[in-house]
Formats: sequence, C-alpha cells, structure tokens
Amino acid sequence: MWLGPEEVLVANALWVTERANPFFVLQRRRGHGKGGGLTGLLVGTLDVVLDSSARVAPYRILHQTQDSQVYWTVACGSSRKEITKHWEWLENNLLQTLSIFDNEEDITTFVKGKIHGIIAEENKNLQPQGDEDPGKFKEAELKMRKQFGMPEGEKLVNYYSCSYWKGRVPRQGWLYLTVNHLCFYSFLLGKEVSLVVQWVDVTRLEKNATLLFPESIRVDTRDQELFFSMFLNIGETFKLMEQLANLAMRQLLDSEGFLEDKALPRPTRPHRHISALKRDLDARAKNECYRATFRLPRDERLDGHTSCTLWTPFNKLHIPGQMFISSNYICFASKEEDACHLIIPLREVTIVEKADSSSVLPSPLSISTKSKMTFLFANLKDRDFLVQRISDFLQKMPSKQPEGSSGGRKANTVDPAPERSAAPPEASDQPASPSTPLGGCQSSSAQEAPTASQGLLKLFQGNSPVEDLGAKGAKEKMKEESWNIHFFEYGRGVCMYRTARTRELVLKGIPESLRGELWLLFSGAWNEMVTHPGYYAELVEKSTGKYSLATEEIERDLHRSMPEHPAFQNELGIAALRRVLTAYAFRNPTIGYCQAMNIVTSVLLLYGSEEEAFWLLVALCERMLPDYYNTRVVGALVDQGIFEELTRDFLPQLSEKMQDLGVISSISLSWFLTLFLSVMPFESAVVIVDCFFYEGIKVILQVALAILDANMEQLLGCSDEGEAMTVLGRYLDNVVNKQSVSPPIPHLHALLTSGDDPPTEVDIFDLLKVSYEKFSSLRAEDIEQMRFKQRLKVIQSLEDTAKRSVVRAIPGDIGFSIEELEDLYVVFKAKHLASQYWGGSRPTAVRRDPSLPYLEQYRIDASQFRELFASLTPWACGAHTPVLAGRMFRLLDENKDSLINFKEFVTGMSGMYHGDLTEKLKALYKLHLPPALSPEEAESALEATHYFTEDSSSEASPLASDLDLFLPWEAQEALRQEEQEGGGNEDIQEKRGEEKGTSPPDYRHYLRMWAKEKEVQKETIKDLPKMNQEQFIELCKTLYNMFSEDPMEQDLYHAIATVASLLLRIGEVGKKFSAQPGRKPRDGAPEEGEPPAPDPVQDPAPELQPPAAGDPQAKAGGDTHLGKAPHESQVVGDGGGGEGRGSPSQLLSDDETKDDMSMSSYSVVSTGSLQCEDLADDTVLVGAEARSPPAPTRCGGTVDTDWCISFEQILASILTESVLVNFFEKRVDIGLKIKDQKKVERQFSTSSDLEQSGVSG
Repeated sequence: MWLGPEEVLVANALWVTERANPFFVLQRRRGHGKGGGLTGLLVGTLDVVLDSSARVAPYRILHQTQDSQVYWTVACGSSRKEITKHWEWLENNLLQTLSIFDNEEDITTFVKGKIHGIIAEENKNLQPQGDEDPGKFKEAELKMRKQFGMPEGEKLVNYYSCSYWKGRVPRQGWLYLTVNHLCFYSFLLGKEVSLVVQWVDVTRLEKNATLLFPESIRVDTRDQELFFSMFLNIGETFKLMEQLANLAMRQLLDSEGFLEDKALPRPTRPHRHISALKRDLDARAKNECYRATFRLPRDERLDGHTSCTLWTPFNKLHIPGQMFISSNYICFASKEEDACHLIIPLREVTIVEKADSSSVLPSPLSISTKSKMTFLFANLKDRDFLVQRISDFLQKMPSKQPEGSSGGRKANTVDPAPERSAAPPEASDQPASPSTPLGGCQSSSAQEAPTASQGLLKLFQGNSPVEDLGAKGAKEKMKEESWNIHFFEYGRGVCMYRTARTRELVLKGIPESLRGELWLLFSGAWNEMVTHPGYYAELVEKSTGKYSLATEEIERDLHRSMPEHPAFQNELGIAALRRVLTAYAFRNPTIGYCQAMNIVTSVLLLYGSEEEAFWLLVALCERMLPDYYNTRVVGALVDQGIFEELTRDFLPQLSEKMQDLGVISSISLSWFLTLFLSVMPFESAVVIVDCFFYEGIKVILQVALAILDANMEQLLGCSDEGEAMTVLGRYLDNVVNKQSVSPPIPHLHALLTSGDDPPTEVDIFDLLKVSYEKFSSLRAEDIEQMRFKQRLKVIQSLEDTAKRSVVRAIPGDIGFSIEELEDLYVVFKAKHLASQYWGGSRPTAVRRDPSLPYLEQYRIDASQFRELFASLTPWACGAHTPVLAGRMFRLLDENKDSLINFKEFVTGMSGMYHGDLTEKLKALYKLHLPPALSPEEAESALEATHYFTEDSSSEASPLASDLDLFLPWEAQEALRQEEQEGGGNEDIQEKRGEEKGTSPPDYRHYLRMWAKEKEVQKETIKDLPKMNQEQFIELCKTLYNMFSEDPMEQDLYHAIATVASLLLRIGEVGKKFSAQPGRKPRDGAPEEGEPPAPDPVQDPAPELQPPAAGDPQAKAGGDTHLGKAPHESQVVGDGGGGEGRGSPSQLLSDDETKDDMSMSSYSVVSTGSLQCEDLADDTVLVGAEARSPPAPTRCGGTVDTDWCISFEQILASILTESVLVNFFEKRVDIGLKIKDQKKVERQFSTSSDLEQSGVSG
C-alpha cells in the first residue's frame, strides 16, 4: 500500500536492497524470505518486541536523491507481488518526469505531492472517512487476520504490547483483543507462541499481583490458565477485556450479538490510535454508567460531560461536580457522593440563559423549569458550545406534550402540594388510565380494562383519618410533615435536589401517602411513564385474551400473591394484577413471567395505579435487577455469588459454616427475588423496598449480611440446613414495623415460629441502621465489578449444565463415549456461535431462544454442517465431500426446517463411525436414496423422489424413533402400506372407519406398532427400499471418490470396479424376472397392480415381511413378493461366474468373528438361494447377460428406469472383496479429528462469508 512519505535516516539497517534506480530503492526486511540466519532471527525477535508495524510489511520502497542522506518511505507491501506492482508503476509513470527536474528539493516535493494525491484518490473510493480506523490500527488488524487466520468479519478492538508467561518464562509479544477472541503472538529467537481464546470460553478474568507475577491479568478457560503482564496501561487493557468478556456472556445468555452502536455520537476528529470499535465500547460503558447513576431509560445516550459547580439554595453553597448532557436530560453529580444529585428532564425546561460572568461566578448558566425552579451552574469551561447543544436538543423535543403526560399529574409530583390525594382525578386525565368510576371496577372483563386508577391500599384500608391511630398516627403525620418541609426546601418531583438528607428521610420510612410517588421518582419509572403516554393501555388491549405459557403461569400464581392482604382477596385486585403481569409478559417475551414477579407486583399495586405499577415493574426487571426474572434467574444467581463473597469478606467465621450447611443458596434466592417481601412481615419488608428504590441492590445485600450477623451464634451451633433455615425463618418473622399505620397483615411464614418462649422482636428500622453502620462500605461500582466476575462463573456453569443435559439426552447405542460427545458438542456449539459472529442473515444467526430445551438451543444449517462434516467424516471424498455432506444433512433434517440439532448431528456421525460393516454400508446406502438424494442429483428417479417428498409425514411420523435414524424402516414401511391400501381399497377404508369409532382397538394397534418398531430394530436390511440405476451410479461415484486418498487405492479401485459391474448385471437379470406378463404398466396409481395385502389393523404381522406391496421402491422395479427370490438367487449364480460357487460359505468362515447382526445378513443371501431351486435353470441368463455389453454403456443416454437392486445384493457383492470389507471395518479415532478441527477451524478462511469459530487451540 502507498504510505504518506516519512523520513528514514538509516536506510540499510536491518533491510536488504533488492532493486534500485536513481530515485527509488526497493528493500526486503532481513529475516524475511529466503535465508536470514542468525541476523534474520534477531531481526524477527526485535520486530515482535519493539515494533508491531514492521512485521506487516516485509517489503518497502524508499525515495532518495543522489546527494541527499535522507530517504523517504513511499510504499510498503506484505508480498513481493504487491510491492512489484508499486515499483513498476513508479518506473513507468515517474522516472521520465523526474529526470527533467534540476533541483533535488523539487524532485522530493513532486514525489511527495504525487504520493499524497494517490492516497487521497484511494481513500475517496473507500467508505466515508468519519468511520475509518487510523492507518496504524488498520495495519495491526491486517496482521491479526493474517497471523490467526481470522475472517473479514472479525474486527480488532485494540492491541497491546505485553508478556505472556509460559511456565516461568515471560514471552514478550502482542495481545490482540477482537470482538470474539483474545489472541497473542510472540516470536523470540525462533520460538513462536500463538494463542487464540474465544471470549465465550473465558471462565475467569481478574487483575492480580503476586510475588511470582508482577501486576498481571489472569484469563482462565475450562482447560488452561493464562497470565499476561508488563502492560503499559494495565487498567485500560483489563477494562476492555472485561467489556468484551461481558458481551460474550450476554451473547450466551440471550444471543445478543455485538452490534456497533450507530446512535453513539461520533468525535469530530478520530483519535490517532483508537479504533472506531474501541471508541464505541468506551461510549457504551459510559452510557451504562450514566443511566445506572441517574436511573434513566435504557435508550438514553450520553452526549458529553463537563466539570462545573451547582448553586444549592438549601445550604447556600456552590458544589463542585460534573454536568452530564444527553438528548433528553441534564444531570448533575457532586464530587462528594452524597452532597447532591440532580436530574432535569429537558421536557420540563422552559428557559436556558447565559448569566453575566463575575469573579465570584465565572461563566454561569441558568436553567428554569415549568415548576418555577431555577438551577444555576457556573465554572463551565465551554459555555457557548454547551448552550448550543442544549438548545439543539430542546428543538428536537416534541413541541406539545399530550396534556395528561406532563401536565396531568404535575400538581402532585412537581408543585409542593401537601398531599398526594389529588392524584386520582388528575391521573384520570392520562390516556393510560381511562376514567372509569370505581363502582364500575367490578366489570373487570370490560374492554377498557385498566381500572385501578389509584393504589389498592387506599381502596381497601378504610378511610379512618390518621389522627384516630394515636401515637402511630402522630408519627406518620410527623413523617409527612418532614417530607413536606423537604419538598419545600429541595423541590418536589423529578427535579428535586437529592442529598444526604433525602436518604435520611428514606431510611426513616416513607409515609404511606407518598410511597407510590417517591418510588416512581427514585426508580426512574416516572420518566418512562410520562414519555410513553397510553403505552400501557395499548399493551393491555393487545394482550387481553392472548394465550401463552406465561399467561398460564400467571393464572396459576394470581391467588398465591399476598393472599393474606384484603386487596387480593377479591376480583378487583386480582384482575389488576393479571393485567399488569400479562402486559409485561407481552412487552418483554424474553422474560415473560417468572415466579416472584407476582409478589413484587402485588405490592407495587398497593401503592400506585396499574400504569404506575407496570412502569415500576419495568424499572425493576430491566434496570434495577438485571436478568433476575429470566428463565434461568441468572441475575439472582449472580447476586447470590456476590453475597457469598461478601460473607467471606465481612463474616469470615460464619462463611465456612454456611458453605458446609449449603444455606446461602437456599435463602438468598427467595430474599433477593422478592426483595424480602415473601419472608418478612409485609409492613417491614416495604421499608426495605423504600430503601431499595433509592439505593439499589446494595441495600438488599447489606440487610442480608446484617441478618446473618445478628444470628451468627445460633447459626454456628446449627448441625444441618433445616435447623439453620428455621433459625433464620423465626428471626425474619419477628422483624416488625412498630410505626406502621396499616392494620397488621398475618404473615404466612409465622407458622415456623414454635417453642415455648416467644422470640424477641426486631425493629426493622434498627435492622436497617445496623446494616448501614456495619456494611455501608459497599459501593455501587464495586458491586458492578463483582457482578461481572460472578456472571462469568454463573453463565459458564449453566453452559456446563446444558452440555451435560444434551449429552445425557443422546441414547446409549450411539457408540461415542461421554468425552467424545462432550468434545463434539463443544465443536458443534462453536459452529453455531460462529454464525452469530459472522453469519449475517443466515437462519442460525437469528436470535437463539434460551427458553427452548437445551437440545434445541444450538442448531446449525447446511453450510455449517458441510464444514463440520468435511473435517470430521471418516469418509473423505475429496471434491465430492460437500455433495455427500449435503445428502447427509437432508437425511438428518427430519422436520425439514433446514437446521439440525446436536442429537441429529451425532446420529449422523455415529452412522459413519460405529457399528459393523452392514451398519456403515446401510448408512451409505441411505445417502443415495431420497430424501438424502435430491431431485436435481437424480433426474430419472423423479417418481420415487416425488413419492418421498410428498409423503414426508411418514418420514417424520411420531412412530419413527429419531434416536435410531438409520434403523426404523419397517415402521415407516408399515405406515406407507396402510396409507396406500387405504387409498386403493375403499371397503378396507370403511371398515377401518367403523373400527376407528371404537377407540380401544385403534390404540392397541398403535401400541403393537410401537412395540414392533422397538423389537424389530434387529433385522432391517430387507426393509430398505430398492435402488434404481441412477442412484446406484451415484453410489459408485461416491465410493470411487472415497478411495482416492487411501494407501490401498489401486486395490480398492479394482475391487469396486468388479463389484459395480457384477451388480449392474444382477440388476439386468432381476429386471427380466420382474417383467411378469400380468404386470400393468406403471402409472400414477401403482397400487392397482398390487395384490391386496392383509389389513394391518387385524393382523400386523405383514410389517415384518420383506418389502411389502406398499414399498414404493419395490414398485419402481415392478417387483412383487414372488419376484424377490430370483434376485437373491442371482447372487450365487454370478458368484459362481466370478470366483467359484463356494464364495458365500468362504465368506462366512472369513468373517465368523462378526456379531450376529452381520451373520444374519449373510444367511439372508444363502437362504435366498435355497428358496428358488425351481428357477435354477434361468441362471443361464446370467452368462448371456455377461457376454452382452454391460449396462453402463447406456448411462450416457437414458438411464434404465426398470433396473433396480436391493441392499442385500450390494452387501453380498461387497463381502466378496476382502479389501472393501477391511476398508469399512477399519476403526477411525474421532478424537484426533476433533482436535484437528479445533486447531484448523479458525485458520482456513479469510473471507467474510465463510465463518469460523476460533475455538482455543
């Protein structure tokens, strides 16, 4: 490639000049290409250690002038061909022109200008410059692809110089982090180290420092531990590795492949050494952090942030911090964690103005909102630019909000109104809550479904004023007063200043009347509700009456949700709960419904309208408790891991005991999934939920630790899990809220309380206080860090479980060992994942549904199967292999969805690897019959093919066991027989119709069929359909290709030629016998020419007969029951012509060691010859046929459609050639092939349409 000219001072160090002219020099790097010796080795090592770009271009062209000592690089190339092309262009286009110049400086200026012009021209043709990666980075990406054989689709994110510790020796080299792989390359004094690890295989990733390794990064997979150290910036590298591993885990969890975030803001000038992907990942991380800090909707994108100060009127101070701006919000976070947080939605902003600067208040900016609040920011670095950005975003805001969304409830969330009781009438303006009078609520099935337009608690608690409740009432009144003062000083609604004072008030308990409002604010649900007016009502309408697995589970759990609370003892509460849960399942089908959601939602409904409860549930499931409620409760398992880790750190003496008892896993899921609501009295647990909405998961972990701490002595004395659970159960039952004004609700768990002495009561506020005093050192960032570490562990253990389940589902008769099956599964899964990395629009790249059974989650399509087949099959057929793979795929794909799962894949592989000669030949035979042989491949076999494709229902009939794909032909034959007889003989059809009326015989018949299918597996050879001439020729072609790379190639060719000509003659003779005078010509209804078979309902015995009248292939050859015998006799007749009469018996002695299966197949041949002595005189025909030109001469023209041959005849003929027998009996170790596949897989393609999965080799 052409390079922007750069100065080179010492041109000949480490380079050898190969061509030169007065103005240019072409050089080759020492150590590259032929020779090199010690200098070459040293240069190679230096290149790796010092300079990553030198290794990309082993050739370069320099420009020089006669008297100058300075050289300029103008081009480089990775191959001689590329550099020669550049050299020739320079000689043809520039040499003549340059010789005209007098001044050397002019020559250099001209050359530089020309080269810059060429580069500009090339860049114009490429994609727009804005997205381009810098040149240096492109070189590294090229090198990574070349070095590790990655396809175009694999993008490099960044690369770092570091050391990899191999044993105790550090190998200095380069670490490449790509979207799907971690790669390392080092070349030291002739020793090369090349590593590739898939991110999805990483089980542990941590930064640690030990005596042996200085500060290093440890990467573990299932079978190796890797240590990397000596990074220039270990923090940045580790953070990026973490992000990539996290993306891979997300992909395993819900198939969300990595997509560049096109909506992210682009920098005006691309950074010199940062790739677009790295920039996107950094922006993604910042976005996630920003959204989590301020609880913003999931689609909010951070535009930028700047340091500033905020004037806080409540304490008359300028607080330093950071201002964050995104498309819909302006947020502020103080440097001190608790000092002040502020969120200003742009929909609330009325005026943004630049105030006058002064020495006290440099470059101030004032923002006013609809709620008459004004915020003053100062010390802004780039104020004009900031104001411009804000005004741009304001212009994009929808001009007129729907009346109900921002104005409808403004009074109660923005203005400092004393009570929230004004909510219901105003909420009814919102499109999401139609104003149905409460009296009409009972008609819950009405179309305008959402009815509960206020918290159910208000409806079911009676209207006794707070004053009547004595001391508790007074306390509640004081709480309300404290909050009203807070609202007055700090503002009310979204734009409230959130400070340490806010947290104090939350910890003292939110008053009942404000609970719903504050939950909405603190969780961020209010923002989403206001920006999506009418969304909930729409969802309810769409989901009403829709049936799914989720709705069934919801119905089952409705009456178990807080049954002790009066609100859920009647239809109003139950109907509201049903609507919210169903609407959410409809919104997010990946979660759908999970147990525990009902308990949490019922509490949300007590304090808010249906729509509010819905948006709170969205905030919980999608932001505050990520992955908690999916099918495998991954998020809760992750936090359970964190809880175990924290127990080890904070309560070390208890940790071991808890591990021994196995208690943590039992308790933490119920505690975390329901936020203590299912294990504590309701009025106490609600206080924890208050804190949770303000502080997040940290509160739940703190309280859980405080509970263990409080019960430490008793727990240490426990002898088993049950005892420990009882201790904790009794403790939790007696956590009381003495300030609660609600009438106490009986708690179901209280049944655990037993014993004479009443247990001591614990005040929930004391428990919270202790949890903050002892464990408040927990920080949100640390928890996120721990979550990442645990997520790797949890998801990888779930993947291992899936692997074990899938392997267990494979039947024992498949022949592979457990280890081989596991290895095959790894390769198969890697192939599926590869389609998601690089597959584009292929069917497997569609999102995997984690709710499917494990076996169906990973599937591959035909092209991926071809690649696996090529590397794993023992029947390599050279160029013919893809054809054979295609046929195998069609045979295995029973449900015709163009995808096969692991079980089908293993069944196919087993057919080639296991079983005796008969089984392997049977597998091969089937690959040359429909449905494996496609119509295009066998033009003349159209009738048979047409029959098969039309009758695919019997192929995949419920009776055909997919465990033994290669075996159960009789059951299918029997079904076909039934269908055909049913079509041909109407009286039988009627009779069966009558019999169908009485169901027991019908069931018995199917049970008999099923039992027979299971028994009959042992003798199936007779029931394989016959093969016509076209299919037979295809079979011969496959065999010829199969032998091409064998050491015994010539012998095998000779043997197969003998067998093929023998079989062609047998087919000819068979044709003459089968052409009976009474036979009708074949037409669209072949049944007419067949003798009626007995009705299988009455007597299922005929299913066991040799190919019966209903066999389509038998018909294709015009064969009848009687016509079968001559075929068998011909084997002996021909054998006599070839190798003497004694050959079948001689075969028996040769192969006595074989199992019964193959013995029975030989006896079929010999008994066939005994059955038809009356036809012996016809064997003369064989000789005559042999002397006439053999059948293949007709292949060039039309193929003989009456010609056919059976499997027994092929088997018997192959048994006459010991070299063929040995070839098929030869054992092949699949383990070696799997190892090779893992190594080769990432290296045999560099094109984007052929995808690899670089399994770590």
